[in-house]
Amino acid sequence: MLKAPFSLSQLYPRHFEVPLVLLTSAVLLFFGLFLPVITLKELVFWTHTFSVLTGITSLFHEKQYFLGVIIFFFSIVFPIFKLAILAIIWFSKLVEEQRASFLYWLGVLGKWSMLDVFVIAVTIVVTKISTFAEAQAETGIYFFGGSILLAMLITERIERLLRQRTK
Repeated sequence: MLKAPFSLSQLYPRHFEVPLVLLTSAVLLFFGLFLPVITLKELVFWTHTFSVLTGITSLFHEKQYFLGVIIFFFSIVFPIFKLAILAIIWFSKLVEEQRASFLYWLGVLGKWSMLDVFVIAVTIVVTKISTFAEAQAETGIYFFGGSILLAMLITERIERLLRQRTK
C-alpha cells in the first residue's frame, strides 16, 4: 500500500468544476436548511411554515424522537459529512484504497440522501387529499434538493476520474 504522491486536485488541475460544484452544493445546503421548505394550512385558521431545522425542532418538541433523529441525521449530518468527505477525497493526498473506501460508504449512505425531500412530497400529497389541510412546497426545498443533486453529480464525476486513473 503506497501513498499517493498527489491529491486529485493536483492530478486534475483543469477540473475546476469539482471544487466549484462542491462549494455551490455547500451554499445551497446552507440555504436549504434555513429557508422554509413547507407551509401547512389547517382549516383556514392555522398556518405553520417549517424549515428543515425548525421541522426537526418541532418533532423533538412533539416527542417524535425517532423521526426527529432520522431526519436530523439524513438532512443535516449526512449532507455535511458527504461534502466534507468529497472535499477530503479531492484535496487530500490519499492512498487509492482510502479513496475507494470513502466513495463506497458514500454510495451506501447516499441512497438515503433524498429522504426528507420524499417526506415533504408525501406530506404535500396527503394534505392534497385532505379537506382540512393544505400544504405548499417553499423555496428551501429547492435549495436543499439542488444541493443533494449536485453532491450526487460530483460524487459520480470523482468516481469517473478515479476509474480513468486506474485503467
